[in-house]
Amino acid sequence: MTSTLTPRPVERAEPARPGTVPRRRTRVLTLPEARWATAATAFFLLALPLQLTGAPAWTWGPLYALSYATGGWEPGWEGLKALKDRTLDVDLLMVVAALGAAAIGQVMDGALLIVIFATSGALEALATARTADSVRGLLDLAPATATRLSPDGGEQVVPVEELTVGDVVLVRPGERVGADGRVLDGASEVDQATITGEPLPVPKEPGDEVFAGTLNGTGALRVRVERDASDSVIARIVRMVQEASETKAPTQLFIEKVEQRYSLGMVAATLAVFLVPLAFGERLTDALLRAMTFMIVASPCAVVLATMPPLLSAIANAGRHGVLVKSAVVMERLGQVDAVALDKTGTLTEGSPRVTDVRPLPESGLDEGELLTLAAAAERPSEHPLARAVVEAARERGLDLHDAEDFTSAPGVGVTAVVDGHAVAVGAPARLTDDALERVAELEESGRTAVLVVVDGAPAGLLGIADRLRPDAAATVAALARLTGTAPALLTGDNPRAAAHLAAEAGIDDVRAGLLPQDKLAAVQEMESAGRKVLVVGDGVNDAPALAAAHTGVAMGRAGSDLALETADAVIVRDELAAVPATIALSRRARGLVVQNLVIAGVFIAGLVVWDLAGDLPLPLGVAGHEGSTVLVGLNGLRLLRETAWQKAAAEGSA
Repeated sequence: MTSTLTPRPVERAEPARPGTVPRRRTRVLTLPEARWATAATAFFLLALPLQLTGAPAWTWGPLYALSYATGGWEPGWEGLKALKDRTLDVDLLMVVAALGAAAIGQVMDGALLIVIFATSGALEALATARTADSVRGLLDLAPATATRLSPDGGEQVVPVEELTVGDVVLVRPGERVGADGRVLDGASEVDQATITGEPLPVPKEPGDEVFAGTLNGTGALRVRVERDASDSVIARIVRMVQEASETKAPTQLFIEKVEQRYSLGMVAATLAVFLVPLAFGERLTDALLRAMTFMIVASPCAVVLATMPPLLSAIANAGRHGVLVKSAVVMERLGQVDAVALDKTGTLTEGSPRVTDVRPLPESGLDEGELLTLAAAAERPSEHPLARAVVEAARERGLDLHDAEDFTSAPGVGVTAVVDGHAVAVGAPARLTDDALERVAELEESGRTAVLVVVDGAPAGLLGIADRLRPDAAATVAALARLTGTAPALLTGDNPRAAAHLAAEAGIDDVRAGLLPQDKLAAVQEMESAGRKVLVVGDGVNDAPALAAAHTGVAMGRAGSDLALETADAVIVRDELAAVPATIALSRRARGLVVQNLVIAGVFIAGLVVWDLAGDLPLPLGVAGHEGSTVLVGLNGLRLLRETAWQKAAAEGSA
């Protein structure tokens, strides 16, 4: 279940080494809900084998009592407080039903119900705490300190909170930018994937904007601060996630939507079954027994179990296939989506640049292998993502790379080195003939980044580098369109040309590019305001506000940021995009079984209630009928645990 973030005072973690992000993590047993649930489960597991092996009741009875007390006091107390506000919730009914079961000798059944509810509450509390951890931890992307330059050229290390608009800070190579601002002097590449989702570092020169928390490359920058720390893009992302989570419509299981009427009706009916016959002269013991039987057969246990086993079975089955669905509510909501918004980098694509084209120029006399060998050898000492892509491409082809000499790197320009006696330069296209310029334009029009290779002062060839589409992306887009009846939209911070090219490959027509986090959030809110139930699939910090605001949010797990993973309602652990439509189809099958089970439970409850009111239903038979219906709906729901259930869902999601 998507949890509401409870604002807490932000505590900054200890500074980490440059390039890393401190991680916050609430320990499970620090939560009181988790401690009570653990205690209730432990007492239950101690009592159960004693009872089943025929031990005296005095050995296991107190253990069950402790399980009732530790696991049931909190929902019971919350239910009593709700009564004070003139509402009756299902938690209190569950506690009453558990006590009623104990009163007629079904002690183990009541304890099991208590344990299930306590565990559910603990999981919800943990999800809330972990989400809040990630939101607060996001502030640690921005460094705790920055190097402020004084007018006379002196340097002073100050906390980022002390920076004011107009201050000038020095950002050294490998450091994170301390504040939102504009470059005054210097050149470098800045990795701003946390903000925009762009897969490649962005060249920065005087006049360009930089954001707090982004990672500087190999050059030094002097930056004039343009926003206070409290108003930086990172801080605004935190506020957007909090606000989106707090304003997101409350989620409930189907049975919880009618719990008030059912609860009030059952309590009123039980009192009537007791008082009416008593008023007509029936003996107190007979009237009490009939009322107790009525309360047991009409209790919501079977209805609750009609809902939970299919959803929990679907969660377990999805988990075996690499999809972590965080709650039964999420599993139910997945089947309701009728619109999908996809992120680009790391979601539709693999999230890392790869060489897609190797194009020697005719006048160079080099073939593809020779061109790539020289470029990769020159790039090997560099830490730039484009350089790593070139070296990886050479290794995939089995090329033998010689050592480079006299290596130099110029931020925003490229690298130079001597390889086998040849002066090799790799970087931005320059000094090209008209024919070569046409090739550059062709690469860039197709969404590639063009890299020029110069050998001994003469242009030798071009490399095309791009973030590669996932193999299953096009099929997944088509499957989502069939399942929801609407073609997915692409929401990305990347440039429009690259986004349009990749969208065409994936089969997406609705492309919204160049979006900052607040723009993605606004796009999702616009779709939601039109009455759509939107599923957002993303992986980055910049996707978190949209994930929080969406009807359902799904994060790609392998490269997903902590904030995205904790904010999302479900996580694709294995990064298999095709698992998204399969999980939606599985959710719809689970919802179908919930309806079946509610019909079965309703028929049993109605039959037993009529028998009790119109005839003389023996208490043991009423308990047997009630427990029998509970077992039946439970077994029916467990059908989704089978491997064939996932196979059918996957087939439906790809049909």
